[in-house]
Amino acid sequence: MKTFSPIVKITTIRVLMAITVKKGWHLHQPEVNNDFLHGDLHEDIYMKMPQGVQSDITNAVCKLNKSLYGLKQASRQWYAKLSEVLLQRSYTHSENDYSLFCKKDSNSVVFLAVYVNEILLTGAVSVR
Repeated sequence: MKTFSPIVKITTIRVLMAITVKKGWHLHQPEVNNDFLHGDLHEDIYMKMPQGVQSDITNAVCKLNKSLYGLKQASRQWYAKLSEVLLQRSYTHSENDYSLFCKKDSNSVVFLAVYVNEILLTGAVSVR
């Protein structure tokens, strides 16, 4: 089972920061609330009943429907969900760094770099 999450290369971050400074763009680090909880699980994972939850069944367990912090799969599933959403919104993966996304059109360019559950966002939007 794969339990890693793709992360942006340090070289990509350096280049992105250099371009941001050179172009005079703003750099943002948006916060995603409960990021790992957005990941969908594609395998059956069970956990012990949490403290305080009562059950009439001896040795009862819970089947997880969503990812939780602390799961080996949490960061991978978060990345998969984020990638899915970005690709649906016309972002593309960089050919050189799978954790760098780009969206270009005639009026704007946006770069989004992903490092586990951290995001760096920069670019320019032309106002007409």
